[in-house]
Amino acid sequence: MKNLLLGCLFIVALATQAQENVTFKNQTVEFIKITGAGAAFENAIDQIGAMVSTENKEAYKKEANGTLDGLYGKMAELYMAEFTAEEIGVLVEFYNSDLGKKLAGKQLSLQQKAMSLGQSWGMEVSAIAQKFN
Repeated sequence: MKNLLLGCLFIVALATQAQENVTFKNQTVEFIKITGAGAAFENAIDQIGAMVSTENKEAYKKEANGTLDGLYGKMAELYMAEFTAEEIGVLVEFYNSDLGKKLAGKQLSLQQKAMSLGQSWGMEVSAIAQKFN
């Protein structure tokens, strides 16, 4: 009887843990989407699909969009390894604020501009390194 009770408690604990992980993962996916990644992926699907014929465009978009859940799940696991559920909650709260929405709307453009600056800087530092060879 005691073993049965312990077994039941163990199963309840596992079920509770699994539900917490599902909630954590869902909130992490929400965070990824609201940071602008969702829009970036949709743009990528549109850009890659530009070469798809008009008669196949709808089928392409349906299948391409079907890959997003898997991508979001894998990305969520990356974030879940680095942040706690509480931290993701705070980030979701921030990105749902006016300032967070502004940041999310500008983030892709800022990253692209920053990448360009980084490349220019890298070329500058390479030129300096060549001086010292």
